[in-house]
Amino acid sequence: MKKFALLFFTALTMLNCKNKEEEKVSQEIETKEKASTSLDLGCYIFDDGKNKISLEITDIGVEIKGNLIYAFAEKDKNSGNFSGKLNDGILIGKYTFQSEGKESVREVAFKVEGDKLIEGYGDLNEDGTAFKDASNLNFTSKMPLTKTDCSKK
Repeated sequence: MKKFALLFFTALTMLNCKNKEEEKVSQEIETKEKASTSLDLGCYIFDDGKNKISLEITDIGVEIKGNLIYAFAEKDKNSGNFSGKLNDGILIGKYTFQSEGKESVREVAFKVEGDKLIEGYGDLNEDGTAFKDASNLNFTSKMPLTKTDCSKK
């Protein structure tokens, strides 16, 4: 009986240590995920000398708000306001902008990867203003926006 009790307490102690180790690993993973998907106030810019995309995050609250500008070579520049939400490292929202003297609205998405934002693309609805399936976006943009000092805008 003593051997059984000793064996039981040894197994219980080992199980408890294993659970604490798993919990520690889980917390480390969660911390790394939060660090890689956090979004800060400030400017995120892509500029290759020909094309420029700039997103200045001005408010992080229930909604994330900012100013978004697209200036592509040989295309009309458009600029406006962004308002959206960050879920699981994906920032998705509405971009209300002026282009060619007309106000338009379309949905845009960015994946947060450290200090970079990668724009997402996917099939759009018939009028081209929203994604058909926001859970099925492709984040392979070759124009990543990098966190930058806003004075360098």
